[in-house]
Amino acid sequence: MDKIEYIVKNLNEILDSVEIVSKTNWNNCEIKNIHFDSRKVAKNDLFVAIVGLLSDGHNFINKAIENGASVIVCENLPENLNEKVIYCTVKNSSAALAIIATNYFDHPSKNIQLVGITGTNGKTSIATHLYKLFSGIGFKCGLLSTVENIIDGESIASTHTTPDPIQLNSLLSKMLEIGCEYCFMEVSSHAIVQHRIGGLYFAGAIFTNLTHEHLDYHKTFKEYLNAKKLFFDNLPKAAFALINIDDKNAKVMVQNCLANTKTYALKSFADFSCKILELSFEGMLLKIEKQEIWTKFIGEFNAYNFLAVYSTAILLKAKREEILPFLSNLDSVKGRFEIAKSKSGKIAIVDYAHTPDALKNVLKAIKNVKNSNKIIAVVGAGGNRDKSKRPLMAKIVAENSDLAIFTSDNPRNENPDEIINDMVSGIEQSKEDKIIAIKNRKEAIKTACIMASKQDIILIAGKGHECTQEIQGVKYPFDDKEIFSNLNC
Repeated sequence: MDKIEYIVKNLNEILDSVEIVSKTNWNNCEIKNIHFDSRKVAKNDLFVAIVGLLSDGHNFINKAIENGASVIVCENLPENLNEKVIYCTVKNSSAALAIIATNYFDHPSKNIQLVGITGTNGKTSIATHLYKLFSGIGFKCGLLSTVENIIDGESIASTHTTPDPIQLNSLLSKMLEIGCEYCFMEVSSHAIVQHRIGGLYFAGAIFTNLTHEHLDYHKTFKEYLNAKKLFFDNLPKAAFALINIDDKNAKVMVQNCLANTKTYALKSFADFSCKILELSFEGMLLKIEKQEIWTKFIGEFNAYNFLAVYSTAILLKAKREEILPFLSNLDSVKGRFEIAKSKSGKIAIVDYAHTPDALKNVLKAIKNVKNSNKIIAVVGAGGNRDKSKRPLMAKIVAENSDLAIFTSDNPRNENPDEIINDMVSGIEQSKEDKIIAIKNRKEAIKTACIMASKQDIILIAGKGHECTQEIQGVKYPFDDKEIFSNLNC
């Protein structure tokens, strides 16, 4: 599915609506394929030179020409021009690539009901639940998520929360080819500011919440907020914008939004409302729009996710009598509050929570349903990411668990000991006796299992669905749930 089939188009078609600054050696030639990776370029292809975080595509223009590129789209012309090559300069090559990709694939998003989900937490769960729901009630659908991309049941590996514009439009095009009517996709803040979703036509957008995350990239919370807001600013008038009005940032999201705004909430007056009636480790009883529904999920955050799914389905004209029974039978998304059992019967919750707010939500959910048993939390923080959230995460874990084991997450190119030290710096002296530091994640999980009684609950947080651990540029096989399930303790 990763292979892009050739679609021969003329240059005028491909560059339609792209803001061109200058043209050199211009002629309306035929283009065989489009790329922003010079290694993939072949004869009669168009190459877009992207200025990235780690490399600048302008440095590979000559390589692209050597490989056969007949058109170069760039922000700055190279010093030596090839008279056989067409050069088009643009103000922003990333923005240009997004429009070029939609043109090349004939604007697939205009012929499918595309719904984007953005926010700090809940994106994967909501997108996945919507995909399962609409597939379950008889529609062919697509899913674009952190965990996986799916086209009508066929799974495709996912490398980013939101794919690059070429891959994204290619996937949407393939969905149309087999008759998909809906696509549900996560929209990350990175994808928004990097123009990966540029040129796409959204039928609807969902805002979940906004908390401390990705400040290594956006630098300030305001920048992070504005990135999310930009998604809603660009929605068409015919679309819907569904926002979690319980979040204090929700109204900001839709200040300049032309779309039809609808709200959902558990605590405020809203267009769609929900209340938790009962809660246990087997699930929870919800009251959605005066209708009671039993779910296999627990936690307030899951109630928000379910309400967002229900509300979206109603806005997409699905029948209420089909929605609620199906939601009642849904199973959890991999790595999202997923229950694991050791060989001796001890219970762990495996969750992707890797932000302060997500950790607080998960721990709160566990505390709300446990009795006198203890909570043992195994938590790490990712390397080469926002360092400022590490002490905040540690503080929340120390305050909401009986024992916290700080360990490695994906240390990447950072020293794991330094990451743990950053976490420990957020702990009050009075809580230090609740903390154990074990750098080796497998040993940390094993230690938690040994120290827990059968009545205790272990939280293994941070990696969730991930099946590898990245250390010094190498990804080693590592699955939290599998490791815990194979323990004899």
